[in-house]
Amino acid sequence: MPSTFHGLTRRKPPAAITKKKNKKRKRSVIAFPKMAPELCPEVEEVEDEEDEEDMEEGAEVLGFKLKPSASSRFHAIQPLGNLLLLGGPSSSANARDVGLGALRILPDDLLLDVLAFLPARDLAVLSSTSRSLYVFGTHDPLWRTLVLERFHGDFLFCGSWRSTYLASASRTLPLPPSETLVIRNFYSDYLFQSWLCASIEMKPEWLKIDNIERRRGISVEEFIDTFEDPNKPVLLQGCLDTWPAMKRWNRERLVRICSDVKFAVGPVEMTMERYFKYSDAAKEERPLYLFDPKFADKVLELGSEYEVPIYFREDLFSVLGKERPDYRWIIIGPAGSGSSFHVDPNSTSAWNAVIKGSKKWVMFPPEIVPPGVHPSADGAEVACPVSIMEWFMNFYAACRTWKKRPVECVCRAGEVVFVPNGWWHLVINLEDSIAITQNYFEKLPPCLCGALVRSNLLNVLDFLQKPNARELVSGTKDRVNLFDKFKTAIDASYPGMIHEVTAKVQEKMAEKKRPSFWESVTDAKAGGFKFSLI
Repeated sequence: MPSTFHGLTRRKPPAAITKKKNKKRKRSVIAFPKMAPELCPEVEEVEDEEDEEDMEEGAEVLGFKLKPSASSRFHAIQPLGNLLLLGGPSSSANARDVGLGALRILPDDLLLDVLAFLPARDLAVLSSTSRSLYVFGTHDPLWRTLVLERFHGDFLFCGSWRSTYLASASRTLPLPPSETLVIRNFYSDYLFQSWLCASIEMKPEWLKIDNIERRRGISVEEFIDTFEDPNKPVLLQGCLDTWPAMKRWNRERLVRICSDVKFAVGPVEMTMERYFKYSDAAKEERPLYLFDPKFADKVLELGSEYEVPIYFREDLFSVLGKERPDYRWIIIGPAGSGSSFHVDPNSTSAWNAVIKGSKKWVMFPPEIVPPGVHPSADGAEVACPVSIMEWFMNFYAACRTWKKRPVECVCRAGEVVFVPNGWWHLVINLEDSIAITQNYFEKLPPCLCGALVRSNLLNVLDFLQKPNARELVSGTKDRVNLFDKFKTAIDASYPGMIHEVTAKVQEKMAEKKRPSFWESVTDAKAGGFKFSLI
């Protein structure tokens, strides 16, 4: 009988290597402290990962509380500090190096990058050659890529990506019997941290700070004057009370009304039913996130069961009609899923409304880059930690010493967070969550609505015509010509607006530079008044 892995062609190298990406993820491995012996016993046998048992409820590792669903794989892969703790000749050698041969000189992250070039059959064969290569070759993110590239969204998740690949590729063949493998003295901070980030609960101190301003029932004018014009975040309450979605959007109904419709989930598309089955069983560091910009067109009921809160209804990008960039999304994900630090696209602001569940937010103003985040000079790329949980583990504490602390909150069902343009923000689901978010280009300028002069129209135009707009602009197929299309649409809909706003902004800037009366009559060098004798 042919192997499950027979007949596979060599797949393309990872996209991160062959194509420039907007976001680069890099593991920031910390040197873990030594663990107490009772937390890391030598394990005589470790079953294949798909047969691992969950950890006991309430278990802790290195001061982190483990999720009840956390796998026991960490008993086989331990932090490097344990080499010093255990001592003795039998534990002095790292089994990682012994089993890798000449490959032992490669750092763990680079070795995994090399293995990512292999097709499934070769990866499976390689993982059978030594215990070390078994550990690396069964690293689940490698198999996640293989599943998504071969089966796209047409798979049923089986608890791990490796099991899912085997089950999906063996629909007409019996699965090979599960076997046990003895793993001893394998030490890797990189792999241990990957497991730890996937297995721990949020620490209480990460959720303690809630310093965002909260408002209920404020007028549109107060929202503009207090938050939108000053570019300041706020959490709004009571905005969703009339939404039918608040009562109707449960799992059973979404599966029923969406039926066979497929939604964007990472790089693939899945039905709602298959995605929920995946999210129920996922135990990974970066769970896939359902994030679809066409949901209201795909299922008309979804678009009719919510409405834009009154504070965000004026949107200049609407002049583009059907050619406007993607601007609204349905967001569904399990606990631990979310978005790592980013700035919203096309110089827009955003609002995010939680329908089910809760989300932790961390936001930094435009002039402050979050710790651990490294944007390129032109803003086209952002290097950040591999996962949100890794950022909390390695960088959150650094914010405590900063004079300008980030704005933080937990947004619960029925609440809305306003994210001003240019603000860096991170969001993580604290439980299974459903939300709606929309990006918008703020209220009409002063020449049309009588409000204060606002310059974001010029900011957007400047953003759209940057030399590297092809890399910066998102949500549209025509990134190069979006500036021309938008400017033409503004001129057609509101003749003279751009000229008038430009003039008023320049006038306002001139006023800021103009000295006051007292500055004009004071001699800064002498510290007294200036007199002119005629």
